[in-house]
Amino acid sequence: MQIQNVAIGWDVYRVSGNPLYLGYVGLAQFLPVFLLAPLTGAAADRFERRRILVLCHATLAVAALLLSLVNDSSLPAVYALLSLVGAARAFTGPSASALLVTTVPPKDFSNAVAWSSSVWQVATIAGPALGGVLYLTLGSGRYVYAVCSALELIAMSLVVFMKRRPAAAPQTRASARDLLAGLHFVGSRRLLLSVISLDMFAVLLGGAVALLPAVARDVLDVGPGGLGLLRSAPAVGAALVALGLAFRPIHRRAGLTMLLSVGGFGLCTIGFGWSRHFVASLGLLVLMGAFDMVSVFVRQNIVQLSTPDAMRGRVNAVNLVFVGASNELGELESGVTAAWFGVVPAILVGGVGTVLVVVLWALLFPSLRGLNRLDADSLGTQDGSDAT
Repeated sequence: MQIQNVAIGWDVYRVSGNPLYLGYVGLAQFLPVFLLAPLTGAAADRFERRRILVLCHATLAVAALLLSLVNDSSLPAVYALLSLVGAARAFTGPSASALLVTTVPPKDFSNAVAWSSSVWQVATIAGPALGGVLYLTLGSGRYVYAVCSALELIAMSLVVFMKRRPAAAPQTRASARDLLAGLHFVGSRRLLLSVISLDMFAVLLGGAVALLPAVARDVLDVGPGGLGLLRSAPAVGAALVALGLAFRPIHRRAGLTMLLSVGGFGLCTIGFGWSRHFVASLGLLVLMGAFDMVSVFVRQNIVQLSTPDAMRGRVNAVNLVFVGASNELGELESGVTAAWFGVVPAILVGGVGTVLVVVLWALLFPSLRGLNRLDADSLGTQDGSDAT
């Protein structure tokens, strides 16, 4: 997916020359996630999550293959296929997140989050850099998308051979109340609501990554290879922090740590907006990724450990909309702001907005500010009953 994102961003901006069209890339992927969220969460709680992942990776493989045929000859067709990608990711997110917590003992879950995040960040580092190299070497996004299609088929095969795990207990019928149960669950728990909404606004406002094609070409004057390195830089910082958290997880003052890390993310975004030097920009992006990883670690522990297994699919669907999909919605916000005021002012406004959100959330949610430990005993239950 990271390889594909580099090719899409470069192709769309090369053809349009307008940062607003980069925003449409995010919108095309956000809408399916938002519209399908009630169904995707319920599906993850009613059907075998492994089979859902197999179908999703097969769909992503087909979408990448069709992108290689369309390439950049028709931007509406590209956006339509990105909507298909968004739909597949809408079902992938809740099932994959809910599956992780059932594969390890509760006492090891924090460590599992750190390790799985490390492995993910390795792909996020290598993917954009490899995407830039492939684009330069092959000379067209068409061939890059074909490579992505093959990689999705490999991912599908790995899930096929995953050891079977007990499926969630099936339900006879999914009512409207049941489909929205995840939203009600999150809304009734202020700590859960605070961490999800904080990350949502941070990602929504601090969407500098969405504008990297414009920054690479118009501000820093580097080509697709440079864009690949810029896209990889946040993952370098995230991977280093995730690896550190695997050996030394957060044991105290978790809430304050999350608030400070999101604030640091906002400050680095402001610095990135001012930077005109490629190396300095890379360094700031590395720091942004490092701060973001701390926030992700705290949020993932709270979301998974404070949610009963029978509800995890629906709660993860809400989490995907609020945080994961707000990534794409943040791309739209950044694209619109950049089209109105310019690329650099858009990045600066997003960074300032992120810092202000942190201050506001620290005042509105004392339970987050005072959160201390991250463990199954204090955040959730091991038998499926509600945490108090």
